[in-house]
Amino acid sequence: MTTSCTALSPDAFHLLRDAAEWQLVSMLLEYPQPGWIEQVSTLAKEVACPSLKRAVDAAHQEALPGLYHSTFGPGGPAAPREVSHRRDVLPGASLAELRDLYQAFAYEPSLDEPPDHVAVEAGFVAYLRFKQAYAVARGDDEQALICANAINHVVAEHLGRIAGPLATSLASSGVAYLSHAAGALRAAVACLKSSTALPGMEAGPASESE
Repeated sequence: MTTSCTALSPDAFHLLRDAAEWQLVSMLLEYPQPGWIEQVSTLAKEVACPSLKRAVDAAHQEALPGLYHSTFGPGGPAAPREVSHRRDVLPGASLAELRDLYQAFAYEPSLDEPPDHVAVEAGFVAYLRFKQAYAVARGDDEQALICANAINHVVAEHLGRIAGPLATSLASSGVAYLSHAAGALRAAVACLKSSTALPGMEAGPASESE
């Protein structure tokens, strides 16, 4: 993308900032590998969401592989996969739809997690927001709308099924950084679902606090 940030329209700039915040949500809910804290700290400088900033601050003290596994692993207080939170469809059907969506938009998750893991799904929204911002910057309204509609679908049919229950579970887990991150995700999902703005111009995590 050759367009400079100073030349971006307000809509494109907003979408890029929104993409950064969705990406930070995704990263905060993934396994903390070596170098992870430096990455989330750098990305946190680009976001405005208070919950995400609090999450990163808490992560400096809390984010350890053992704590992550004890929170999200078997017997832990929270389930990070969509299939654990819905009984209305067969798991195979939901996973197949997600794989098809990812393939349609050439999304290749870097995480070694199932396609319905909350961090993978949130990362997909971040990816779509970035593609949408690029389309808006190029004046490609059709592609921008395709990305916006895909985001709305993922939120309505997938992330919307897990955001609320996950935030509730993590709120009582005693793990502040995961609780703040899940709270930001729940707020972002609720905002998208209730927005009356034009498709693709909804407020994202940046406008939400706990």
